[in-house]
Amino acid sequence: MLFTIKVREEGRIVTKAAYVALGINAEGRKDILGIWIGENEGAKFWLKVCNELKNCGVKDILIACIDGLQGFPDASKTIFPETMIQLCIIHQIRNTMKYIAYKDSKAFMKDLKRVYGAESEEIAFMNLEAMKDSWK
Repeated sequence: MLFTIKVREEGRIVTKAAYVALGINAEGRKDILGIWIGENEGAKFWLKVCNELKNCGVKDILIACIDGLQGFPDASKTIFPETMIQLCIIHQIRNTMKYIAYKDSKAFMKDLKRVYGAESEEIAFMNLEAMKDSWK
């Protein structure tokens, strides 16, 4: 998760990014693993974060759900080679909506919510097939 915060630096107020690593274990328990203040999203920064996570006891990252963080995929694979990178749903939807005409956006989003909000994978696939048929 990314938050922006205001900090005083050399007598000025500046905006910085605060990155929060949230871990979810196999039982579904969520833990905040750390918070880092960063000025950029480069691989060097993310390599430091991944090393700190490993040093604090994180054994592996199975899935990293990110918002397109530059440098993170390479850094995470260096420390945790089995990591699968997944773009978060919000960013997937935003990327999809770039290709939808404004006049169709509300109806398209309504259909898309039926896919992402489905109660099961089977229902999601059924809704996706119906959506594909109606948006040809």
